[in-house]
Amino acid sequence: MSPVSKIRGQGPTGRRGGRWSDHRMVINGILFRVCTGVPWRDLPERLGSWKTVYERYRRWSANGTWERNLRAVQAEADAQERIDWSMVSVDSTSCRAHQHAAGAPHRTPRIPKRRSTPRQHRPDEGLGRSRGGLTSKIHLAGEGGRRPLAFLVTPGQWGDSPQLIPVLERIRVKRPGGGHPRTRPGHLGGDKAYSSRRNLHRRQIKHTIPEPKDQQANRRRRGSRGGRPAGFDKEMYKRRNEVERTINRLKHSRAAATRYDKRAYVFHGTVTVASIRLWLRP
Repeated sequence: MSPVSKIRGQGPTGRRGGRWSDHRMVINGILFRVCTGVPWRDLPERLGSWKTVYERYRRWSANGTWERNLRAVQAEADAQERIDWSMVSVDSTSCRAHQHAAGAPHRTPRIPKRRSTPRQHRPDEGLGRSRGGLTSKIHLAGEGGRRPLAFLVTPGQWGDSPQLIPVLERIRVKRPGGGHPRTRPGHLGGDKAYSSRRNLHRRQIKHTIPEPKDQQANRRRRGSRGGRPAGFDKEMYKRRNEVERTINRLKHSRAAATRYDKRAYVFHGTVTVASIRLWLRP
């Protein structure tokens, strides 16, 4: 290679840039980091350059590549009738943020080589301060097979009830024959945090959500204007543990259990990759 090529960053063929790393090796490096939670610089050498793995992972998190892959594996599972739509439950979990997750620049990030903002960017970066320090919260909707259908990342101090509708609106599983994607489960389950009548009436979905005692007292005090008590099926409510087990399986990926990413869209990509791993398992 001539000295001029070295200065200009050209390869032996005269083209600018180096050799393109194989996608399979890069994805193996990404999966290794998501499973173990190691710093990017500590990736084993057999997985290639850590910077190449990180940059491609960050780029795919910004342009929605991981989300499209998740939708694809969900559509394939639905075509094979491996999604249990009879009961979809919602719940949330808090993720402690590592000290390296703080300190993101205040300027709005941009997708490399594009003048656009990452799809899952949040001005608050999905970080909230509580007694235990910085935390993030994952609001998740899981199907009966203990796999996530949709999720949302928010600061740790945000409540569960206001995020019910945004999480349900993210359920979009494409149908194999075309047409509108499937968005409505057969039944919805949740704990008392999701008992808001306003949310449940807006979606008009059959649900099994217990009513808190203060709401029961308020409804009785109003008499006929308080409406009828919400139906509650004890047998169906026993299946609410499915979403808790889904969260437990999701947190087997250490990079999703503890947040190490500064940017919200990058952490969203981490949770998406962990979800894809659950869908690819037999």
